[in-house]
Amino acid sequence: MFEAPGADVLFVLARVLFGGVLAFTGLNHFLNVEEMAGYAEFKGIPAPTASVLLSGLLLVFGGVSIVLGIFSAVGAAGLAVFLAVSAITMHDFWNADGADAQDEFNSFLKNIYGSGGALLFLVVSNAHWPYALNVGL
Repeated sequence: MFEAPGADVLFVLARVLFGGVLAFTGLNHFLNVEEMAGYAEFKGIPAPTASVLLSGLLLVFGGVSIVLGIFSAVGAAGLAVFLAVSAITMHDFWNADGADAQDEFNSFLKNIYGSGGALLFLVVSNAHWPYALNVGL
């Protein structure tokens, strides 16, 4: 699958960029629990503090799983579902006005293309990944 010259290095780079950003985003959930829980409560998310902590854990696990190649199918599937669901529940641009609507629309689109990226990693999760631990294939 990664026979083309440089494909192995590019795939590692893609994993680090994609998974690393999502893991960092998850860490941000833990560093800003109160602020994020307030926003989740405003959006009508049940148990907002627990939801922020659980979503942070999912983002960290999913991101690290893709970077390191550890249970990558589980991590990628979890990220794909979470990002799609949170796009709809947290970034409902259709219910906002003005600059808020544009901000929510941008966040909605980021979550949707992130979900698509996670689906791509899910598709290739059964292959042997170069420069990965390849645990849980």
